[in-house]
Amino acid sequence: MAKRILPDLSALKAKGFEVEFHAHAQAILGVDFPAALAELEDALLGLTIPIEEIIASGGGEAKATQRLRRALAAKNWNKVKFEINKTINGRPRESISHEVDHVRQFGEKMVALEIEWNNKDPFFDRDLENFKRLHAEGAISVGVIITRGESLQNEMDSLVGRFVTERKISSFDDLEKYGYIPTPKQKLAIGTRTGRAKDPVAFGAAFVCKFVSDKFGQATTHWKKLEARIDRGVGNPCPLLLIGLPAQIVTYNETSAALAELDEPDATEM
Repeated sequence: MAKRILPDLSALKAKGFEVEFHAHAQAILGVDFPAALAELEDALLGLTIPIEEIIASGGGEAKATQRLRRALAAKNWNKVKFEINKTINGRPRESISHEVDHVRQFGEKMVALEIEWNNKDPFFDRDLENFKRLHAEGAISVGVIITRGESLQNEMDSLVGRFVTERKISSFDDLEKYGYIPTPKQKLAIGTRTGRAKDPVAFGAAFVCKFVSDKFGQATTHWKKLEARIDRGVGNPCPLLLIGLPAQIVTYNETSAALAELDEPDATEM
């Protein structure tokens, strides 16, 4: 009998995405939910993040993340609020609700997905514990988390640095043209480094350091923080698929027209 070859999101891996399956998630998805894997791969393969969107977002949810959410919604990965009510001898004893941003339903079976582009890292605990409870109650078969991959996290300094160099950023006015408005505290920190008498730092370098440490620091949601929780058993035994977004999806030199086109939802996303 021929051995079944399970799908492994190889097209994503070829483009630098990190992909990990845990607790038999690959077998469950490959056998029971191959359409879910195909939809995820299709939505992610076309994902790009222009560097201008990272700067303008200030570290918050980038427009690319919003586009990914729309692409998933177009494939019926919709927000669902799960209500779990328990009774003992007919008396209500417990009521718990769990909201998941993206849920794909196949008959009575469901796959749940959360995108953690740039939250505080305890959001991983929330997501994984939610998945664990929902799986234990039979509400979902697999949980999926998409976050910044290791390369995207580790290369954020150089990615933002390239933007600063190519755009010849040398002042806050230069940054404002790209939608970045610093807080008074950020202005003070950058000004202190650029204005000191001994070993002053160039404006661009001071901005890169402050921007990345403030917005994409180690205490935010990224691959290593997620893996650390998996290693500790958080969310176990819920079957999990983890996907890390790579540095390669960041693009440069997009035209104004191209950026505007990215902002417009496709007819298929409505």
